Amino acid sequence: MHITKNTLITIVGPTAIGKTALSIQLAKAFNADIISCDSRQFYKEMSIGTAVPEPEELSSAKHHFIQNRSIFDNYNVGEFERDALKKLDVLFKKNNVQIMVGGSGLYVDAVLKGLDYFPEVDPEIRENLTKQLAADGIVTLQNQLKVLDLETYNNIALDNPHRIMRALEVCISSGTPYSTFKNKPKKPRNFNSIKIGLNADRPIIYDRINQRVDIMMAKGLLEEAKNLYPHKSLNALQTVGYRELFAYFDGDFTKEFAISEIKKNTRRFAKRQLTWFKRDLETIWFDYTTNANNIIATISNKINANT
Repeated sequence: MHITKNTLITIVGPTAIGKTALSIQLAKAFNADIISCDSRQFYKEMSIGTAVPEPEELSSAKHHFIQNRSIFDNYNVGEFERDALKKLDVLFKKNNVQIMVGGSGLYVDAVLKGLDYFPEVDPEIRENLTKQLAADGIVTLQNQLKVLDLETYNNIALDNPHRIMRALEVCISSGTPYSTFKNKPKKPRNFNSIKIGLNADRPIIYDRINQRVDIMMAKGLLEEAKNLYPHKSLNALQTVGYRELFAYFDGDFTKEFAISEIKKNTRRFAKRQLTWFKRDLETIWFDYTTNANNIIATISNKINANT
């Protein structure tokens, strides 16, 4: 067994539950930095719609991987895994407890457990698939995947164009089914992991989401989306809060309907987040109203038990 004194505390849970506020309290308590693993907060052009922490929150503790990329960059979960582990190696030299926070389950898993590694993909293949999706729709891509990799076709979310395109580009680039690259042995981590989950009853989560969307609109989300509208086809912008407003600019939605769709789609996203995070039985769950000192005491006991 690998013995280490390094501990990464990860805070997970649905959107709008209070993860940012808790992460700052934990960072102060453990004299730690914060690694953000929210896959949309990486992008400096997207601020309001991704609920980037407020300036006073960012100055309360040292944050990493917030608004450090452009929407024009191709940045994926594999690159984030590499960058986050490299950053943690540096941070653990200063302090052997660090914090990670975010609602992107795949990105959390990438840092804590590692990802399957896939071959490099020719950007031209990705470009061609994007054009194919725009011209012929998702069914064409689904059928192509069924032919090239039936196992992935049977196990993938067929309504998710990005997952399908990712599988296809690997199949086409390598000449080998995407599924053959999955579930290989992962590289061990040089830290212990403690996962903290925040949760609430479903009506409370939904109410908090609805309020957050109203606050985003009041802060200027419409204007932010309008500035990004010319680039609406970029991968980074295929996200809740922007897609719906782009449909409003296209004339497909009224503004009121677009806002109601943002709320609905964010609620669905929160439900998917919980389903993902609940799979990990080692996560210690707390009600979102729990006093931070109680959570800090639980973590401290766990750290002491691990060392």
